[in-house]
Amino acid sequence: MKATIAVSGKGGTGKTTISAIIIRELIARSAKAVLAVDADPNACLALTLGVDTYGTVSSLREDAKTKDPTNAGIDRLTSFEYGLQQVLTEAKGFDLVTMGQPEGPSCYCAANNLLRKYLDKLCDQYDFVVLDNEAGMEHLSRRTTNNIDLLLIIAEPTPIGQVTAKRIYGLTRSLPITIKQTGVIWNKAETTIDVDGIKNFGSVPFDQNLVDMMMQSKSVLDIAADSPAIAAVRQILNMTLTE
Repeated sequence: MKATIAVSGKGGTGKTTISAIIIRELIARSAKAVLAVDADPNACLALTLGVDTYGTVSSLREDAKTKDPTNAGIDRLTSFEYGLQQVLTEAKGFDLVTMGQPEGPSCYCAANNLLRKYLDKLCDQYDFVVLDNEAGMEHLSRRTTNNIDLLLIIAEPTPIGQVTAKRIYGLTRSLPITIKQTGVIWNKAETTIDVDGIKNFGSVPFDQNLVDMMMQSKSVLDIAADSPAIAAVRQILNMTLTE
């Protein structure tokens, strides 16, 4: 099967860590590499996965917006694709694209069209794509990708977490893209919380292994397979990913 999974949530909810766990689990399911897209301006996915990045898409977008290719024989799209290939981080079991900062006040329409074409082409090469988004989902709202199979809203089991989940869910309903499934994952929680109109996908318990990982600058890929958070995310994926 093939699936594009988008993960959203406000800062501090554990969104990026859960994104990394999802990538870890999908690596075990796929014969091909998993494509990871860090679409959060506060880019931390590479660190959580234990890799270094070679650059960001935002820097290339700035160049594509203002400059023509240095080689007159190469069109703008080909030049932009070449640059994006250079910032694609290749690792064991996954490839990573880091988006970088969102758009500034200038017009990025042409650059975004190039980016959307490239990402659509790139995503077609992978069975699984995981997008780690900010709460506002800037890159989704700008339609830098068009179809999402699974949108996971990460929230903590607090009143603020419930309000944030509602706001993100409301935003998803206004986006000009197709989303097949949307639901909440309650992080650092033993049970789920019912929020009107939003499906519960499950809960991920507090896991000391994740705390130790961050304190020791280790990767999510180094955590034992039976760690509570890993097992919980695996169960959620088993439930939500269908043939």
